Amino acid sequence: MKKSKSKPHPTITQVKIIQNKNNFPISWLNKQGFCEYGIYLENVKGIKAKHTEAMIEGTREHSLLESKFREEAEPATFNEMMETSRTAEILSRELPVMSVKYGIRGFIDEVWMTPDEFIIIDDKPGNVAYSSSINQIYGYCLAFKDNIKDKRRIIASLRERGTDNIYWSSYFDDKAEKHILKSIKRIHQLLNGFREYIPTGNPKKCRKCRFNSFCDRKANF
Repeated sequence: MKKSKSKPHPTITQVKIIQNKNNFPISWLNKQGFCEYGIYLENVKGIKAKHTEAMIEGTREHSLLESKFREEAEPATFNEMMETSRTAEILSRELPVMSVKYGIRGFIDEVWMTPDEFIIIDDKPGNVAYSSSINQIYGYCLAFKDNIKDKRRIIASLRERGTDNIYWSSYFDDKAEKHILKSIKRIHQLLNGFREYIPTGNPKKCRKCRFNSFCDRKANF
């Protein structure tokens, strides 16, 4: 993957300026589906909140899987992996992806590269394919696609964390790409001040939100 020089956004945390364009974490596509206003509270207002138990457990699980993978994996560059995968199946974990074109970046939990297709996997707690989770995995697929010159199919997959259970999977086709581009466009409009951050209207989400005690836009309980 190509690297580009970046600098932090002057007022919005987690946003970087790369080639004079805002670049945000792909995980925001998940957060956007849960509550856009949470992105505003954390990254614009700069509110600090404790990580939830689920977030802590997720970080721990990712670290364990990554450590185990590194013990058995053979070091290789991205170009070497792409070339090898033309004739054999290979696996990569925590693969960094960044698209200057779309202004997104992140780390893919797992990628299976085969002679016929690329399977992009994101690990999630539970086994429900929420629209926000689908948006996140589509974001990874888009960034991955933007970094390769390859006609192999790309498959987006959600896996139950800590298991081999792929509970949702779909081809990343033109329809999926158009869908996620709308969400990405909206976030860039938010960052540029052309749109207002919309809070969720779901009281259940508010009760679960770690910014609940700081929020001035909570849904009525």
